[in-house]
Amino acid sequence: MIDAIFSAGQGLVQANWWMTLAWPVLWALIKIVVVVLPLLICVAYLTYWERRLLGFMQVRLGPNRVGPAGLFQPFADALKLLTKEVLRPDRANTAIYYLGPIIAFMPALAAWVVVPFGPEMALSNINAGLLLLMAITSVEVYGVIMAGWASNSKYPFLGALRASAQMVSYEIAMGFCLLIVLMISGSMNLSDIVMSQSKGIFADKGVNLLSWNWLPLLPVFLVYLISGVAETNRHPFDVVEGEAEIVAGHMVEYSGMGFAIFFLGEYANMLLFSSLAAVMFLGGWLPPFQFLGFIPGWIWLGLKIFVVVSMFIWIRATFPRYRYDQIMRLGWKVFIPVTLVWLVLIGLWMQSAWNVWK
Repeated sequence: MIDAIFSAGQGLVQANWWMTLAWPVLWALIKIVVVVLPLLICVAYLTYWERRLLGFMQVRLGPNRVGPAGLFQPFADALKLLTKEVLRPDRANTAIYYLGPIIAFMPALAAWVVVPFGPEMALSNINAGLLLLMAITSVEVYGVIMAGWASNSKYPFLGALRASAQMVSYEIAMGFCLLIVLMISGSMNLSDIVMSQSKGIFADKGVNLLSWNWLPLLPVFLVYLISGVAETNRHPFDVVEGEAEIVAGHMVEYSGMGFAIFFLGEYANMLLFSSLAAVMFLGGWLPPFQFLGFIPGWIWLGLKIFVVVSMFIWIRATFPRYRYDQIMRLGWKVFIPVTLVWLVLIGLWMQSAWNVWK
């Protein structure tokens, strides 16, 4: 269907400049808008869902004033931040100060270029998709460091130092988790990784749910999930912006749209890590049972992302904040050894007679 639309657009003007230059560029922009626009709406409503779910867990209502059941609250918040003045500290480094939020937010959008929404349904279905994702997501920390340093203030600088150490620490464990998935699927292409989860003893019997990677790689899935919470600086790992200690961390000196972009970046990252968890471990667009195959794949992917992102909020409502030294110990002394041991075990399992990934 997508190829048919592309071919129809290419045939609109019978000129070489249109078919070779103008239409491919326009087509790429259309695909980007089709992915980014719903993504931004999802990010806005993720803030609403978080407040409603936290309200439910804490036996209160949550946002319920703006619009029916408070559904227009995200737009009211966005409008409030848009109309606020953007203040810049006198001694701040102007260029880096304004660039920081953009560098922190853009990778969260750019990484969606390789996320598959269905068979052959990705903006760029490249073979090194997993490598590209790891490269793009590792750039986010630079935005936080730039914001903390350019603000020329103690609290933002402390927050930036904490963020850089924390994100680098947990990126190693996440990298090993993705390496294990790469080992068993034999491909860096995200579509191939999803399709590798549609094969197996249980999939042949119509129960796809038990053929997905979460079951044989359960410890790895848990490490990836918790590392994702730490990587996005979410509670209980949010010492980067620990209100009781350093106010708002690297965002202290930001107001208006600068603050809003950091805020959007945090929630966009939550959606991105949830989508990766769904693709790597939960079968991506595949239905849990064969008889549900008539439902479009993108709906299944959306439901899985919704479940994983709700787990982020559930963790926030349940656990107290870790001390900074506890966070570092968990990353270096627990998660990295666990993933390394599991890497060796999976390698031995694949070489044995009980290999379930043949």
